[in-house]
Amino acid sequence: MARVRKQNIFNTFFAAVKFSLFWLLVGLQLPVIVLLPRGRVSVWYMRVFMWFLLKTAGIRVRVFGALTRHRPLLVITNHISIFEIATFPVAFGGSFVAKKELESWPVVGWVAKKFGVIFVDRRPSHAADALAVVQQTVKNVKYPMFLFPEGTTTNGAYVKPFKSTLFSFVENSNVAVQPMVTVYRGRDGTPISDEDMATHYAYFDNAKQDAGPRAPRERSAFSQLFHIMVVGGFRVDITVLPPASLGAMDRKQIAATLQKVVSDKYMELKDKEIRK
Repeated sequence: MARVRKQNIFNTFFAAVKFSLFWLLVGLQLPVIVLLPRGRVSVWYMRVFMWFLLKTAGIRVRVFGALTRHRPLLVITNHISIFEIATFPVAFGGSFVAKKELESWPVVGWVAKKFGVIFVDRRPSHAADALAVVQQTVKNVKYPMFLFPEGTTTNGAYVKPFKSTLFSFVENSNVAVQPMVTVYRGRDGTPISDEDMATHYAYFDNAKQDAGPRAPRERSAFSQLFHIMVVGGFRVDITVLPPASLGAMDRKQIAATLQKVVSDKYMELKDKEIRK
């Protein structure tokens, strides 16, 4: 199992330096982002922006497999923390379908909107309008759109059931759906225990977990970023699976089928050591 770097005054000091550097880099890039036109150019620039985040946080990314060239393309995967928002653009390009709450985050919401993120209001009374926007966007962009169908982050011990309403626009459409599996490891490829994942690496709400360890201390998104800098970062392994053959499935069948594919592969990989 991966060893978590001991937290001491030196690690905290250097994390504070990196955290300050990160915000300095964000500040320097904001004028560029303001001037960028919304669309493919700003979505491409997200790779540059997120690359700085990964470097300062000490996060490495390894990709196994490749995305299909078919467009429109919806990529679905499990969701452990805020760091998927950075790793996917760096690894593949593209943008996201995200929950509406993120739109109100200071700086983050504005930058995400500029980078082509679609915010979905998941309240039943707004679901139809939200899904119509997603459908229109996914069908017209030339880059992949990433979706977290669990609807929230987890503690990394399991994969939650997928929300079937998010697949309504996929039924009887030409949208390709490709599953991926995201696994966190130590920087050398060693597995992270469920307890260490919940304590240090995952970003989640204890009240929304169905199984596995609870976090002894829940953090905000920014304090989680700082904590990852203190413990020295980690590695994100992304395993790209073949596009799904959905045939004439309805949205509930699509959600159940894809959840099983992702969950089975995640449980197979998460405790496996991969030193590459």
